[in-house]
Amino acid sequence: MSTFKNGRITSDIKNALSILLRDIKDPRVSKLLSIVKVTVSGDLSYATIYVSTIEGYEKTKQSVEGLKSAGGFLRRELGHALKLRKVPELKFIADDSLIKSAEIMQTLKDIGLKENIDKRPEEGKKENINEDINKETEDEQE
Repeated sequence: MSTFKNGRITSDIKNALSILLRDIKDPRVSKLLSIVKVTVSGDLSYATIYVSTIEGYEKTKQSVEGLKSAGGFLRRELGHALKLRKVPELKFIADDSLIKSAEIMQTLKDIGLKENIDKRPEEGKKENINEDINKETEDEQE
């Protein structure tokens, strides 16, 4: 099977599932759930869906349990939406990539702030310190 068709069906499944996730009424499924990645087997019999939520990895795992119980509904609705002859069996996997990427961004921000402080010219540091001291002494004199 051509890789073009497989890629097209993968993106169609991702788009259709993102819409269908709104219709799930299971309280275990988070409203902030996002589909990170979808992979489809070469014969289109299996689809692995990686999901994540900002609320934390435990909430993601809980959402995966809800998605597994709604798997039949999702597969049927996916078949109606995509008009495929054979709808792949859905397998949901909890992914913590959103949490990891947020941690990496925070670390990069922290490093960037530290570098910006270290890059200030020495004269500017002294002037700022001297200005602060002058302001404090003026306040005390008043």
